[in-house]
Amino acid sequence: MDRTNSPKAGRGALEPRQGAQAIRRALAVLRILAAGREDGVPLAEVIQATGLTRPTVHRIVHVLIEEGIVERNARSGRYAIGNQVPELALARPRPSRLLVAANPSLRRASAEIGDTLFLTARTGNDTLCVDRRIGVYPIQVLSIEVGARRPLGVSSAGVAILAAMPAQDARKIVAANEKRFEAYRTDTATVLGEVTAARRLGYGMRETGLVQGTKSISTWIKTPDGRPAAAMTVSAVRTRLGPRREQEVAEILLREARIIEQAIGG
Repeated sequence: MDRTNSPKAGRGALEPRQGAQAIRRALAVLRILAAGREDGVPLAEVIQATGLTRPTVHRIVHVLIEEGIVERNARSGRYAIGNQVPELALARPRPSRLLVAANPSLRRASAEIGDTLFLTARTGNDTLCVDRRIGVYPIQVLSIEVGARRPLGVSSAGVAILAAMPAQDARKIVAANEKRFEAYRTDTATVLGEVTAARRLGYGMRETGLVQGTKSISTWIKTPDGRPAAAMTVSAVRTRLGPRREQEVAEILLREARIIEQAIGG
């Protein structure tokens, strides 16, 4: 008897694929919850952002709550990352290669520019703020905290990272994030337009940052194999970044981004 054609053999072949699918779905849910930080995310928003059915999201969230990975706020009904996640992160005590390589550049650029600097890493279809340096200018734009996660494309850092990758790859990510853009008051056409402009300029720029009355400039940082892995951003009140100073700040960021790339490659 040929066992490879038996129903049991067919089920065995499907199990690894189904297991991988379940893990990917759980990770998709966790990424959405991570963007909500301590405020949490309503279940309806998780469903919309992931494209999963309500029963599927319910099952995933229920298991993650049982494992301490997710918590539910009894008063608001919102879901957030649980205490187990930072505890698991302690198992990786050493800072990433990116953070080590970027530290001198962040310190140097912060002293030169005087406004808030952010280092943002790409993680899947999102950006994650991994470092922030406060400058000496009296008015600082603290629009994002370390640990904040955003869909690629809603910030100048995300736009810069998208601009540094092949156009087809950028379009795929923007399409995948389309449902999530609404919460940030933007859309696919706007993001793709900003990406095109960033390619032309050589850096990402948003006339209106995540906070009204601010402006942001970002330069991408690539790995040795040419993949955009991060972005370095300056955010300031708009009056601080007129055309002349915008160019000066962009040149500093571009210079330091190349230094970081060399340090990563070394």
